[in-house]
Amino acid sequence: MKTRLLLITILSTMLITAQSQKTNSIVYPDAKKLDSVDIYFGNEVKDPYRWLEDDNSEETAQWVAEENKITKNYLESIPFRSSLEERLTKIWNYPKYGVPFNKGDKYFFFKNDGVQNQSVLYIQNSLDDEPKVLLDPNTLSEDGTVALSSMGISKDGQYLAYGISRGGSDWNEIYVMNIKTGETLKDHINWVKFSGISWKGDGFFYSSYDEPKEGDELSGQNQFHKVYYHTLGTTQNEDLLIFEDKDNALRNFYAYLTEDEKFLIIGETESTSGNALYAAKLHQLTDIKFTKIAEGFDYDYSVIDNIGDELLMITNHLAPNKKLVTTRFDNADPEKWKDIIPEKENVLQGASLVGEYLFTQYLKDASSKAYFYTIDGKLVRELKLPAIGTLSGFNGEKNKNTAFYGFTSFTFPSSVYKYDVAKGNSEIMHSSEVDFSPEKYVTDQVFYESKDGTKVPMFIVHKKGLKMDGSNPTMLYAYGGFNISLTPSFSISRSAFIEQGGIYVMANLRGGGEYGEEWHEAGTKLKKQNVFDDFIYAAKYLIKNNYTSSEKLAIIGGSNGGLLVGACMTQQPELFKVAIPIVGVMDMLRYHNFTIGWAWAADYGRSDDSEEMFKYLYGYSPLHNIKKGVNYPATLAITADHDDRVVPAHTFKFMAELQEKNGGKNPVLVRIETKAGHGAGKPTAKQISEAADMYSFIMFNLGMKPKF
Repeated sequence: MKTRLLLITILSTMLITAQSQKTNSIVYPDAKKLDSVDIYFGNEVKDPYRWLEDDNSEETAQWVAEENKITKNYLESIPFRSSLEERLTKIWNYPKYGVPFNKGDKYFFFKNDGVQNQSVLYIQNSLDDEPKVLLDPNTLSEDGTVALSSMGISKDGQYLAYGISRGGSDWNEIYVMNIKTGETLKDHINWVKFSGISWKGDGFFYSSYDEPKEGDELSGQNQFHKVYYHTLGTTQNEDLLIFEDKDNALRNFYAYLTEDEKFLIIGETESTSGNALYAAKLHQLTDIKFTKIAEGFDYDYSVIDNIGDELLMITNHLAPNKKLVTTRFDNADPEKWKDIIPEKENVLQGASLVGEYLFTQYLKDASSKAYFYTIDGKLVRELKLPAIGTLSGFNGEKNKNTAFYGFTSFTFPSSVYKYDVAKGNSEIMHSSEVDFSPEKYVTDQVFYESKDGTKVPMFIVHKKGLKMDGSNPTMLYAYGGFNISLTPSFSISRSAFIEQGGIYVMANLRGGGEYGEEWHEAGTKLKKQNVFDDFIYAAKYLIKNNYTSSEKLAIIGGSNGGLLVGACMTQQPELFKVAIPIVGVMDMLRYHNFTIGWAWAADYGRSDDSEEMFKYLYGYSPLHNIKKGVNYPATLAITADHDDRVVPAHTFKFMAELQEKNGGKNPVLVRIETKAGHGAGKPTAKQISEAADMYSFIMFNLGMKPKF
């Protein structure tokens, strides 16, 4: 027996050693370098891989194919990758329910039976009736890459207008279905982007751009957004232009209606925070008279509904944690607003009229709290949630006492509840039967000091009884931008990591919205380094307190979080063993030249704003801070060919530079998904494959030996 065990150990060691040797001998594609130079305020900046910005060129396509081949060979040679994918598929395969909502006399909800590529929209005549399939996006493509991206149901429940996205693109096409017959009508609208669908009478409002030039669809700058009204049975060319700005090309307009369809509201933005707001009382669809009821672009404003001619509005105007006010539809003077729910210590995330009450959702130390108030702002009760976690949707209507909500946390798979608004009682409708044992895990929240002494909250999730001796493989995740708050939620793929003894950590960095606008603003523009410092000091806290060590620490983040990973791995490469930047913003000097990138300037600033801003961006831009001969962490950068939010050129150029200059033996690979975009609508099959690749890369390079 001892001889057999010794033989197994020797063979296992030989396999790992062989894999390590293979890793060290990776030959990366030969990427040509051009003499491309930009001048910023007299400063020359080289951009030798500029050619990779051309997503239509044969050279770029060849480079992508070669990179994917190398990455695929590496990942497939990881001994446990296929076993991990099998485990992920098993965990994934359980029914998942969305939160129901009501329109007319019908109920609607989404459900995924387990590993369906896209969730299916169901309809019920009553909550006791057998649900019927209304729209199955899985029938729209053979590979699941056509996703339902937006939808709007007419007030009478007769028509469904729905947007679809192909291959993960932000571009949408809108179709219309007769709900009673299931017939798809001839209505078809193209080049819709960053839009809702808001019904009024026998048509709906939407936002779109003009058709882009051929070849610019996925990378060209988006300009001159417009709001239209479409009447059923007509062509797109006949649609009524409702709102535009001919003088400001880089602004977006989002149209929506109050529940009674009495008022049309249009939000005007020129970045990701701050907006102007217009309101019009609808008498007819021609010659609509708008009043600007909120000036842009220093504060956020959002109308949630109306009571008569009074509009209920959430704003952070002189209230960083937000408040709820009323104003008339024709009033542009903030002095005439009436506070209904004043600003509080916790951040107001949202509000709605439900039953006879105002429902409000707050954020306390990055977890959900919810309360009901009377219409005039008197507290009625708190909605008691199952645990510390996240309220994932609350759907209800005025003068109806049945509402629905979802709840989740790190170890609490999403569940759906029915709520009696009048009585204040919750009843579970759907719980998740996952192959996961929540009782075996613990979640702690700590508050650590960043570089400047700021206290930053951080969640730490791991198995109960795990020994904190500095040897635990740990994955640190964060975002830190655009006023977006990270809250506890259950992740199928993450559960496979922590069940193998890994520690998952989520830090709530400055730049996010966890503590209101002041917290957000502290991580923007010339203060962006605060975000990176918060992340770096989260890692140092974990190491100092013996959760892990640098050799056992992986960092991960997507989009703005990909920028976070890119900046931190280039600023302190020795601190991390593994880095996973996903669809990251890596070129901080040119990001605003592509698609909707210009809208991020409120958080980032632009390289052409001033010499000071240029030097600040240049000082942390991941692409421009890779140094020759440095030993960088094992890196798996992830992007997609249809990402027209953060174009893949960011990742392409970053990885070409990293592969050229990396002085260590850690693998630095790029995974480029096809027929996928920034993340939304990605089919389940692609999600599982990506998770298997990513987590096997992390586990292998952290020295884990998982048992599946």
